[in-house]
Amino acid sequence: MPRIVIIGAGLSGLATAHYLVKTLSDAGKEAEILLLEADAAPGGKMRTIRQDGFSMEWGPNGFLTNKPYGMELVEELGIRDRLACSSDLARKRFILSGGKLHRLPETPPAFFRSRLLSLPGRLRILWEPFAPGPPVGVDESLGEFARRRLGPEALEKLIDPMVTGIFAGDPDRMSLRSCFPVIHDLERKYGGLMRGMIGVRKERAKQGVKGEMSAGPGGVLMSFDHGVQALTDTLAGRLSEGLHLNVAVDRIERRGEAYVLSMSADGKREEMAANVVVIAAPAYAAAGMVSPLGEGLPGLLAGIPYSPITVAALGYRKATMGNPLDGFGFLIPRGEKRKILGALWDSSVFPNRAPEGKALLRVMVGGVRAPALAALPEAELLAIAREELREIMGISDEPVLAKTFFHDRGIPQYLVGHGKRLELIFGRLAGLPGLHLNNNAYRGIALNDCVRESRATAERIAKTL
Repeated sequence: MPRIVIIGAGLSGLATAHYLVKTLSDAGKEAEILLLEADAAPGGKMRTIRQDGFSMEWGPNGFLTNKPYGMELVEELGIRDRLACSSDLARKRFILSGGKLHRLPETPPAFFRSRLLSLPGRLRILWEPFAPGPPVGVDESLGEFARRRLGPEALEKLIDPMVTGIFAGDPDRMSLRSCFPVIHDLERKYGGLMRGMIGVRKERAKQGVKGEMSAGPGGVLMSFDHGVQALTDTLAGRLSEGLHLNVAVDRIERRGEAYVLSMSADGKREEMAANVVVIAAPAYAAAGMVSPLGEGLPGLLAGIPYSPITVAALGYRKATMGNPLDGFGFLIPRGEKRKILGALWDSSVFPNRAPEGKALLRVMVGGVRAPALAALPEAELLAIAREELREIMGISDEPVLAKTFFHDRGIPQYLVGHGKRLELIFGRLAGLPGLHLNNNAYRGIALNDCVRESRATAERIAKTL
């Protein structure tokens, strides 16, 4: 019986194993499937920390229903009844501009009434249909795209905070095609963003799809009754027979037709042979593992950078906060010169994340904008987060809960040239049959993207097994 080893039991590794079991069973094939995880618990960054009645997300906040992959996995696992739908307040998102919070407009009429952008800035966006087309053969940055189509003020107050909220990155270095392929393709198909929105609306009408198009993120934000960890816990429970924790793989060699993994398990050095290997670990970890395989692969993987970020979770008594937390939260353009990237009002979006009479906020610090701040000692970082909340939101109350979660290499950065890098990486893999890479470092960082890529990886393996 062939052996398939998946290295890394975060969402990508767990979902790959799930779809392998399903796909192989449907095809009438058999294989031994092993999951090796270096940490003492599965789940990767999808962890929910519970303390004093609060539920704090260590990493991702949930997933959107604008793509089907997450919901399809939930249905397959039979845990739809455990879903927690975000409140309507999640639609209210804010941008800090001029020291004040401005609601991000969702519709064209609201946009032109908003004072988030100046009148010249709004008029410049109206000129978008006449903006020059994309440069031919160039992997354009998000910053270049925004300046060309929407103007510098839209870049500063709309695009920059959006990139901060998703990647904690720099729009002048991030690739439009790799970070937002839908927007990239929309311009090329319709000739512009406004034309694209009109075209998509017509297509939706033909298909009988109802509902207004919004400038904000599409779909509904979903989580689970006990936080996002419920998803990875469910997957890990179903795959427990083949899941091995505290097993750190550091080298993969090719010996004949098999791959031999060198690893440390419970303090002992071991080797294991496999017919198929899926590296579902971050790109920097994968780089070290494949160093014996050469072919330039280690350098290509190591060249994918990550932004450091710290999440500061702060719990307050609602009665003494002085702020109703009426919305999803806010993001901050770099031009505001603040020490935080923004804050999510978690318990307004998912009320079950704080006990009765309490509120939970998550403040983001660091990113490529201020990496040194993310690495500060907890006491200093919490002091910064509290001072920023006091100045921006008027919250001066003493928190009843204060905790930080530091991610030294938190979010992969899809820089200009990322697409070409992927071509080279997967071109090298073509000469290493049976070796696969599947992680959010490559083709999408969100939960939906990870599930989609995991299913595709499992189907490729099943076809060749």
